[in-house]
Amino acid sequence: MPDVAPPTDRVPRRPTALRRRLVLVLAAVVLVVTVGLAVASTAVLRSQLLNQVDTELQQASQRLTQGPVQIQLRDDPSGDDASVTPPGQELPALPMPAPDGASDTVSRPAFPPGLGPGSAVVRYVDGEPVLADHVTTSLEREALDDDQVAQLLAVPTDGSPYDVRLDGLGAFRAVHVTTDDDQPLVVATSTATVDATVHRYVLVEVALGVAALLAAVGVGAWLVRRSLRPLDGVADAASRVSELELSRGAIDAIPRVPATLTDERTEVGQVGAALNRMLENVEVSLQARHDSETQVRSFVADASHELRTPLASIRGYAELVHRAPEELPPTAARSLDRIESEAVRMTGLVEDLLLLARLDAGRGLDRAPVDLVALAVDGVMDAHAASPGHAWKLELPDGQDENGQDDDAHAGDGSDELVVTGDEASLRQVVANLLANARTHTPAGTQVRVRLLNDGDAVVLHVTDDGPGIPAGLRPSLFHRFTRGDVARNRNGGSTGLGLSIADAIVTEHGGSIAVRSRTADEGAATGTTFTVRLPRPGPSGRPGSGA
Repeated sequence: MPDVAPPTDRVPRRPTALRRRLVLVLAAVVLVVTVGLAVASTAVLRSQLLNQVDTELQQASQRLTQGPVQIQLRDDPSGDDASVTPPGQELPALPMPAPDGASDTVSRPAFPPGLGPGSAVVRYVDGEPVLADHVTTSLEREALDDDQVAQLLAVPTDGSPYDVRLDGLGAFRAVHVTTDDDQPLVVATSTATVDATVHRYVLVEVALGVAALLAAVGVGAWLVRRSLRPLDGVADAASRVSELELSRGAIDAIPRVPATLTDERTEVGQVGAALNRMLENVEVSLQARHDSETQVRSFVADASHELRTPLASIRGYAELVHRAPEELPPTAARSLDRIESEAVRMTGLVEDLLLLARLDAGRGLDRAPVDLVALAVDGVMDAHAASPGHAWKLELPDGQDENGQDDDAHAGDGSDELVVTGDEASLRQVVANLLANARTHTPAGTQVRVRLLNDGDAVVLHVTDDGPGIPAGLRPSLFHRFTRGDVARNRNGGSTGLGLSIADAIVTEHGGSIAVRSRTADEGAATGTTFTVRLPRPGPSGRPGSGA
């Protein structure tokens, strides 16, 4: 079985802003066009220069193939001047030994006219080389060595220009022809001047290309920024909408994209117009939802208020029957007890609904100093009386006893820092609901620990139990209304599902927060749940958090 390479974790690419991408694309286009033009123009320039060189070589070779070679005898071997006349004029002959060992000397043929510095000529007469020289850039005539002559003679004899490299002299263009008397003739000229011209041209093109690229980036960045500036206005409008509180309460007018940015003849205008249409739809939908919720809250409040009277009547009649002198049959007595207990439970549910309706309507709670230590002590004592099968534990700050009184040894050490500003009855209900939740959803023998502490500008209340924990799927909706836990976890009967939602609403109304942390057996060996309530301490003005 072939080995399979393990999958590699690819690092996500960092997103690039649209402005930067557009500028980079523009710069890339300018760069490609500039390089393409530079390469094409350089190739054309070099081709034209080489064509001129080739034309001069072919013309020189044609002149040299016409007529015999002039051989002049010189009696005076002196005059070894090797200087060269200006280009286009015939170069003087150089002395060379006379044939057949004669005492006289024979001068080499004069350098052909029309060939300038960097030229070379190889010419044979009767199978013997009579001319194998080149002219340097300093206009000096020098003889070619045997290797250089061999390299020139290796050029094809079809009369077309070819590239050839001579040892020690560099690159040349050479034409190899055959004279009328079937003797080889090679005319060559250096391409150093052509290469130097092309090199200077390339340097100029590089400088112009860099300048054009920088100009394109600068101008392109300005144009792109100016063209995309309307998108900033659209983004600002969307940001203002994202900062609005749309989850609850009355919906004010949602800000729109300015009319100047909604012209649908442009792409940005199309985006702005579409965003305005979406915001209008959202505003209408939210207003309809708020109206519907207002009607529901009004109905719940009215219905709850109307139910209080018949429920009180039911409880009163049940108590009246209990006080009657006549003895009731056992079955009737049990039924009457059930009627009274259910009336009490329904009365509690009605009171909870009335409290939620009042909080939803924005009716402010009473504001007064509230000692959370006293609330915690009372709550634990009530919970112990309601469920003695649980292990209740209260942890208070140093200097407090379980009755909420200051120890003499710690009096005045800062216990007043656990006082908050709020509605005492509502905060007492928060503590009672959290303890009732722990009592209801954990088995007997579970330890429930209530802890109070000071955390800077807030007072923190922890309610922790080592019960089975809350399932992960239930935690996100735990503070929603009518959210109930698993029936299997509820050992002591059903619940209304309003306790935690009421606690959350009261804590939020006091400017605080409530959170939950839980672990079940599937998530680890140590199970349990912790509810954390943070309430701001009063500042100098007496309002919550004003001094934080």
